[in-house]
Amino acid sequence: MKSMHRAPLISSSSSSSSSSSNSFVSRLLLLLTLLPVSLACLAFILQWRGGGLADPASASVISSTSVPGGNSDLNHEVFPGMETVSSVSPKAHQSSSDCSNLARSSSPSFPYYGDWKFGVDSNLKPKICITTSTSAGLDQILPWMFYHKVLGVSTFFLFVEGKAATPSISKVLESIPGVKVIYRTKELEEKQAKSRIWNETWLSSFFYKPCNYELFVKQSLNMEMAIVMARDAGMDWILHLDTDELIYPAGAREYSLRRLLLDVPPNVDMVIFPNYESSVERDDIKDPFTEVSMFKKNYDHLPKDTYFGMYKEATRNNPNYFLTYGNGKSVARVQDHLRPNGAHRWHNYMKTPNEIKLEEAAVLHYTYAKFSDLTSRRDRCGCKPTKEDVKRCFMLDFDRSVVIQALKESGVFSSVVSSASSNLSKKQFLASMHKGNSSKTTEAESLALKDKESQGISARHLLGTESAVPPLSPPGMEHARFVTED
Repeated sequence: MKSMHRAPLISSSSSSSSSSSNSFVSRLLLLLTLLPVSLACLAFILQWRGGGLADPASASVISSTSVPGGNSDLNHEVFPGMETVSSVSPKAHQSSSDCSNLARSSSPSFPYYGDWKFGVDSNLKPKICITTSTSAGLDQILPWMFYHKVLGVSTFFLFVEGKAATPSISKVLESIPGVKVIYRTKELEEKQAKSRIWNETWLSSFFYKPCNYELFVKQSLNMEMAIVMARDAGMDWILHLDTDELIYPAGAREYSLRRLLLDVPPNVDMVIFPNYESSVERDDIKDPFTEVSMFKKNYDHLPKDTYFGMYKEATRNNPNYFLTYGNGKSVARVQDHLRPNGAHRWHNYMKTPNEIKLEEAAVLHYTYAKFSDLTSRRDRCGCKPTKEDVKRCFMLDFDRSVVIQALKESGVFSSVVSSASSNLSKKQFLASMHKGNSSKTTEAESLALKDKESQGISARHLLGTESAVPPLSPPGMEHARFVTED
C-alpha cells in the first residue's frame, strides 16, 4: 500500500514542475513581445507633433497675451512683411497634424525663428558666405536663408532694394545672426561709380544698357563689394546666388555644403554648380520651395544621346531646353585679387582660376514658378513693346517672348501708341523707362560716364581682358552635330 501511494505523489510533483517551467517560458515570451512594442510606442509619442504637444520650434512665434478680465488667449504672431501668414486657432493647429494638409499649408514651412544659430560651433571650417541682390519679401528670403543655414552657410550679404528694403522687412533681416544688409543708397551708388570695374573691358559690353544688362552690372558691382566684406569677415568661400535658387549638395558624404567644399582639393580656386530648372506642374503655385518637386537636369549631368534624343519633347516648342540660363553658378575661394566675372562666375586679376565642375551637386533654379514671377519681370523694365527693344533689354530668348506677351496682355502697346502723340524726347523717354526700376540713378550714371570720358581711357590702359560670363542657354539642336563629331 505504501508503494501504491508514492507513485501519484511523484507524478504530481513532476507535473507541477513542468507546469511551472511552461509558465516561465510564456511570461518570458510575453515580455520579449511587449518590450519592443512599448519602445516603439514611446518613440512615437516623443516624435509626435500632434495637437496635444506644443512644437518647441514654433513656440517662439506663439505668445500668450493677457486679456482684460483675467482670460488669456494664444495668438499666432505675424512677423512684419509676412502678411500672407494668417493667425492660427488652437483647433486649426491641432488639425495641421493631418498629413493631407502639409502640401497646401499656408503657414511657414520652416521654423525660421526657432534658432538661427542651430547650436553649431562657429569655428567650423570652411566658412561659407552667400551674396545676393534682392527685392523679394520675407516669404521668399527667409526659407531661402534658413535652408542654406542648414547646409552650413554662416554669413549672408544681402544687397536690398524695393520691397526687401522696406523697414518692416529689413528690420527682420537685420535681426538674424550672420546677416549683413546693404541698402542701395546714394552713397553706395557713388562709391560703386568709382569702382575699377568701369575702367575695365571685361564688363564693358553690358554698360549703359537697360533692364537685365543693368541688373547684371549691378550684381557684379555688389559682388565686388561682397568680396571685400567676405575677406574682412574671415570667410573661406563666397557664393553668388539669387533668392529663387537653392544649392543641392549631392555627392557629399552628408547633406552639407560645408562637407562638399571641405573635400575640394586645396589647389582649386572655383567650383561650378550646374543648374537644374524647375518644371512647374500646376498653375496655382504659392510656395515654390515646398510645392515644386520636378526639375530638368542640366546638360552637363545628362548623357549626350539622351539630351539630344529627347530635346524636342523636352523643349515643347520653347526657344530652348531651359527657359532661362543653363550655365550654372559658382563658388570661389576667398583670396587676394579675386573679382567677379559676371553673376555666374568669378575670376582673378593675377591668374586664371583653377576650376572644377561638380558631377552631382547642382543649383536648383525655381524659375517662373508663379505668375507673379512673370509680371515682376515685366514691371522691372520700361522697355518698349517691340521685338527690337525687348531684345535690347533681355539676354535670353524666353525672357523676351514672355515679356512681349505680357506687355500685349497688359495693354502697354496701346498706352505707348497714345503716349507717342506727346512727342517725348529720347532723353525724357529713357528717364521714364528707368523711373522706379533703375539700379543707378541718373546722377550716378552721368557721373560714371563723365568720369570715363574725362579720363580719355584708351585700350592700352584697360585692364581685365577676360570677358564676363553672361547667362547662357543650354546647347540647342544646332550643337548636336559638333557633339557627335567629337
